[in-house]
Amino acid sequence: MAIQTINPATGETLRTFAALTPAEIDQKLDVAHRAWLSWRKTALGDRLAVLRRAADLLEERKNEYGRLMTTEMGKTLRSAVDEAAKCATACRYYAENADRLLADQPIEAEGSRSWVSFQPLGVVLAVMPWNFPFWQVLRFAAPALAAGNVGLLKHSSNVPQCALAIEQLFADAGAPGGVFQTLLIGSDPVADILADDRVAAATLTGSEGAGSSVASHAGKAIKKTVLELGGSDPFVVMPSADVEKAVATAVNARTINNGQSCIAAKRFIVAEPIADRFIEAFVARVQALVVGDPMREDTDIGPLAMKQIRDDLHDQVTRSVANGARVLTGGKPREGAGWFYEPTVLVDVATDSPAFREETFGPLAAIVRARDVDHAIALANDSRFGLGAAAWTRDANEITRFARELEAGQVFINGMVASDARFPFGGVKKSGYGRELGSFGIYEFMNIKAVRVMDGLSTGGSTE
Repeated sequence: MAIQTINPATGETLRTFAALTPAEIDQKLDVAHRAWLSWRKTALGDRLAVLRRAADLLEERKNEYGRLMTTEMGKTLRSAVDEAAKCATACRYYAENADRLLADQPIEAEGSRSWVSFQPLGVVLAVMPWNFPFWQVLRFAAPALAAGNVGLLKHSSNVPQCALAIEQLFADAGAPGGVFQTLLIGSDPVADILADDRVAAATLTGSEGAGSSVASHAGKAIKKTVLELGGSDPFVVMPSADVEKAVATAVNARTINNGQSCIAAKRFIVAEPIADRFIEAFVARVQALVVGDPMREDTDIGPLAMKQIRDDLHDQVTRSVANGARVLTGGKPREGAGWFYEPTVLVDVATDSPAFREETFGPLAAIVRARDVDHAIALANDSRFGLGAAAWTRDANEITRFARELEAGQVFINGMVASDARFPFGGVKKSGYGRELGSFGIYEFMNIKAVRVMDGLSTGGSTE
């Protein structure tokens, strides 16, 4: 895939970039490694000052960064500006909490003075996707840089200007040269980069195939990885729920980012007694959405990021209909320029159809009916993914059951699944492993070192 900016609203190629040569990649790896040798010894307060300044710049430049995101991947300008502002919250969270999170933790152990210390691993390669071109990167970079690691960004090839803007952001925030660099490369060089001794670990957000490939190459080199590989999030609505509020949230949860979000609600599992009411209200709200120019303030849904994504989504719709699903609204690409797809609602969706079984990236909602809470939980968990899940109910017993039994990295009750700097983010099953954000996110790329200073000269006990 060429490294270029193509406006998905028009299909026009705006800029093309040359990929780095092997020699240029090697030079950047060397710069990164040398930067880490210094950055890891930089006072924590000085590292956190960079994050505070980065937060200020993100807020100051949110409109500029928003226009860039919209131009490169098609999200609405309103949501893109919000994304830039959200990135500032991640920087501020770690700027305000890293000293507490990274402090030595004492351990009571008889006959010794003991503690756990946290030390950075080194250069971390981040392989990031296009759908949240700033947020995906900052939620890795903020904790990694606060902890004393160094970042190398291999961004998706359709958002090169966003990738370069993030590199410049950290430079402008005062990060020394090499602490955060962008690699304008395709996927082919990644294996060699992972094998390089100057790289300590990797994090990836993307497809199952990409995650498997990165994990395999990193595993051969015995290097830590964190993977977030998407999902097919369930959105369960039970009879006791506030149906009107659930419907409004459900439409937003499905169409956020033009439907291109790993934690977007994709499978709507609705209890039989309220299913007809939910479906009627849901379809009405979907039909009222404004599809069009993502730069306009009144646009609800812009284009999909790439033609291939639109084609893949239509193929999933077509195969699901062939398997018995009915289209209540939408169901086809929009005519004209750009990679737009009509917001689509399917009902009578079989559990072995693509709309239920696969991750769908775009404004496609699959609605299925549940007999009772047991059936709803079974349907929700009937997926190889386990990233996020939402359940709507006012029944205390059901709340407890959904919280405990839904197989997902995050469960939201009576709300929309969303990432937040304060909370750990990640999945189970084919949605990946490891966590970003929160306290757990900062520890992923740390050497969690146990230290035990024995009293006197006595030794003994286990050697392991």
